[in-house]
Amino acid sequence: MSDACAERPHVAALGRRLEYFTIIWNAMEGIAAVAAGVIAGSISLTAFGIDSFIEVTSGAALLWRMSVDANQHQRERNERIALRLVGVCFLALAVYVAAESVRDLLSRNAPEHSLFGIAIACVSLIVMPILSRAKKHVGTELNSAAMQADAKQTDFCAYLSAILLLGLALNALFAWWWADPLAALVMVPIIAHEGYRGLRAETCGCD
Repeated sequence: MSDACAERPHVAALGRRLEYFTIIWNAMEGIAAVAAGVIAGSISLTAFGIDSFIEVTSGAALLWRMSVDANQHQRERNERIALRLVGVCFLALAVYVAAESVRDLLSRNAPEHSLFGIAIACVSLIVMPILSRAKKHVGTELNSAAMQADAKQTDFCAYLSAILLLGLALNALFAWWWADPLAALVMVPIIAHEGYRGLRAETCGCD
């Protein structure tokens, strides 16, 4: 058995630990963000929270993917299932955010200020890049397109955090109510693109 083959189960175990962390972290983040978003009437904050729950789904799919990594003949099939499941979730989120953002802009629905939401975005901006680097390492070692895609979604979560932070900060500092739904609209093409990539389920074709 080569060194790479001998090391693979350990790398897969690391991948499972990363997905356990992803699930727990995003579940807590999602609950906090959705609650804060509903209280403040912020569509961008609510969308960020729902995205966190989708990350929980992604983490669960990847946890399953890592748990069946030893099944060499089913790896590519498992990759495709994991990718498509996450893709459907992201496309559904994109439709929801687009509809709610346009509604808020047309009705001039001004959200309340949310310092708690700003804090959530700041913490996410710190944690997500670290988590993404760890996932990319595992994805490279296992030659797993699904894990690489999950790492990109973690990067994408950091991008959403930055967009969310900007929208909430502009509303808090300058009372620019439109910054919140506009920030949410900026998220839509990013979310939809990730969903489209997931549905295409492009894998590395690894054995």
